Amino acid sequence: MSGLNKGVARVEVTLKWDPAPSGAPAHDLDLVAGVFTADDPHGVPAYLVHFGSRSPDGTITLHRDSRTGQGFGYDEAMTLELDRLAPHYARVVVGVTVQQGGGRITFGDIAGTGIRVREGYTDLLTHDFADVPGALSATVVEFTRDGADGWSYRSVSRGFDADPGAFATVLGSRPA
Repeated sequence: MSGLNKGVARVEVTLKWDPAPSGAPAHDLDLVAGVFTADDPHGVPAYLVHFGSRSPDGTITLHRDSRTGQGFGYDEAMTLELDRLAPHYARVVVGVTVQQGGGRITFGDIAGTGIRVREGYTDLLTHDFADVPGALSATVVEFTRDGADGWSYRSVSRGFDADPGAFATVLGSRPA
């Protein structure tokens, strides 16, 4: 990037899925963002943003949460104001985890899954989890600070056999 490129500044991540068949336990997918410091970019997140929470400084907010996938189009939405994150944060990883309250449910068990990462009206990334059908959780996108040039992003589709609690501990790990 050149010094004139501002990089990615403010993005919205949205998630959709089809409801469970009638009589089956509800499918509940959740967006999760892990924020990492420059000192430990692949270790323990400095903090997580997920349902019922937001970042301490208000730069990452989950403003729509669904427990069933019922709705029109994208049912969950998270806004990341990367350009406002403090300089000591160098990496943000966004993923999705499947709640396991009704038994073991993987991405392959859920119809109509999709995630979209947008900046303004431009789609930066779309994904449907077809490459991680046996996973309980998956990372989708990674944002990294590029010094003076701002933030860049890349797809990081990686499935995990980790429930929501365990996903928080592996979300930012390096691939094996």
